[in-house]
Amino acid sequence: MTEHVLTLDLDGVTDKADLMDRCARHLELPDRFARNWDALADSLTGLPDGPEEGPVLVIVRNWRSYAKERPEEWEIAQEVLAAAADRAPALSVVLALGGSS
Repeated sequence: MTEHVLTLDLDGVTDKADLMDRCARHLELPDRFARNWDALADSLTGLPDGPEEGPVLVIVRNWRSYAKERPEEWEIAQEVLAAAADRAPALSVVLALGGSS
């Protein structure tokens, strides 16, 4: 069983709509993804669709500009990411510190 690595690159993300679009694209979320916080939490929890698929690692890159421009949204995003990782033992989310502006 190998780890599946997904990179969520937030370079150029300026608001929640951009963030949700980026999540849909980079995290391989289902077409039915509704682009809101609850849908993101549910979709992230469902990423590892079973023990046979192995663990999933999500690396969030280039997040600092978004965090600075939209601190309240970023706080919610972090809460959603952390809660999903807590609920899905096969899911890990890390924030990349290097390479961010």
